[in-house]
Amino acid sequence: MNLKITYYNNYFKLKGVLDRKSVNFFFSELSHIIDKVDSLTVSLEGIERIDRHGVRALAKLHNEAISKNKQLSFVGIGANGFYNHLKSREAVA
Repeated sequence: MNLKITYYNNYFKLKGVLDRKSVNFFFSELSHIIDKVDSLTVSLEGIERIDRHGVRALAKLHNEAISKNKQLSFVGIGANGFYNHLKSREAVA
């Protein structure tokens, strides 16, 4: 399944697979939005599968939000790989 992004105001829902094939689409859609808003919420509930490229794209978006002093929130339990990645980074820090 491809990645689909739907949104309402500053709330974005991801549905499908976030992998090597879809990260460019994901990042191009959301990285320019982060320039226009002060806060952004991304729902990961609809993510069926995520690979290391998808985790890296989410982390890159998170880092970009921090560098631009924007609020970015990830909600949902659909992508355990991403949350495990964040936990391992917190443990290192």
